[in-house]
Amino acid sequence: MREATGMVEVGSRYDLRTNQAPDAPETEGFEGPKETHGWVHSYETGSTVDGPGVRVMLFMSGCFLRCQYCHNPDTWHLKDGTVVELSHGIRRLRDFAPALRAMGGGLTISGGEPLVQLGFTRGMFAAAKQLGLHTALDTSGFLGHRADDDYLQHVDLVLLDIKSGDPDTYRRVTGAELAPTLRFAERLNAMGKAVWVRFVLVPGLTDAPDNIRKVAEFVAPMKNVEWVEVLPFHQMGAFKWKALGLDYRLADTPTPTEAQVQAALEIFRAAGCRAR
Repeated sequence: MREATGMVEVGSRYDLRTNQAPDAPETEGFEGPKETHGWVHSYETGSTVDGPGVRVMLFMSGCFLRCQYCHNPDTWHLKDGTVVELSHGIRRLRDFAPALRAMGGGLTISGGEPLVQLGFTRGMFAAAKQLGLHTALDTSGFLGHRADDDYLQHVDLVLLDIKSGDPDTYRRVTGAELAPTLRFAERLNAMGKAVWVRFVLVPGLTDAPDNIRKVAEFVAPMKNVEWVEVLPFHQMGAFKWKALGLDYRLADTPTPTEAQVQAALEIFRAAGCRAR
């Protein structure tokens, strides 16, 4: 992916990228009108856990949440991404398309938060569908109101991060309110849009049984939810917080044990969810 001001190399979501586009607009209040270009953190090829088949993962810059366990705080601000023209992004995706179709995969757009940059991600999803690819949106749902029906018609699957079921816990985790995510989940259910719910299990933060149970009981009646995925917290992004001079409150938080993960899965399954 190339633009006159820079290049995004295939790499890893765990690469630290800062100040790639110092003239980018402020993320706060940005409504994503840009159709011709976007700010991209990175992209990966060969993912097998972010939707069906083998996938290209595109990580957008910009996010309004400030999750305590964020693995990529260098995706919070547009200025830390590289400017990429939409036409170049589509051209690069076209190069991968034959292999992705052969492996039953497609394009997943994550972040940051993809719905910060609505115009660019809409264009990428529309192009992916024209190329015969499966599409997935990885989102917190906090900006779900931005994704109108036209946007969602280009999305086959939503990977919806429901970070907590208790509003107070959600606010402590993210600095934001839970209600917008729940409204988006209900809208997706009404549409019959396929969803995989993702829940990050963080010892001492999100692992209270009542917190997990509230997510489970909210999700269980939804026929469109194909899976609930319990994702164990890890420290792979901790170095970014230090490099960026941010206060990382979870420096001493361990990865959950297998027993803790299984206990969370059992709560979801007991409520009637397909969980893994």
